[in-house]
Amino acid sequence: MDLAVVGYIAYLLVAIPLTVWVARTLGANGFHFIKDVFAGDEQLAQAVNKLLQVGFYLLNFGFVALWLRTAQPVHDARGVFETVAVKIGAVLLVLGVLHVLNVVVLNGFRKRGHVDARALATLEPPTPPRRPQPYGA
Repeated sequence: MDLAVVGYIAYLLVAIPLTVWVARTLGANGFHFIKDVFAGDEQLAQAVNKLLQVGFYLLNFGFVALWLRTAQPVHDARGVFETVAVKIGAVLLVLGVLHVLNVVVLNGFRKRGHVDARALATLEPPTPPRRPQPYGA
């Protein structure tokens, strides 16, 4: 068997479970954060959480598939390990960057929601418009 194929198999055996584990962990633990972002609306938080997970899977599996091919031939076991290490490192970096981007975006929504709620709390109730007084009254 070609050693590049061995590298591909090793890469997929690590990258796919790693992506699934990260997505499940982020989904399970991120729910409470997303719930806070949406002011306690559990149904909306659950729906957004699932959509984020699906997007996470699509992006990462797409990256894993595109990053599978290697341009250089693999001649020995050391080459297999080095190739797989570079590929897994790239997958880990992409997973990390996507996680940070998700947190930054959701935190922006969360802060905006809290600022809006505080601003609404400080508003005075509207006063009825004053009627003009008739001339000579």
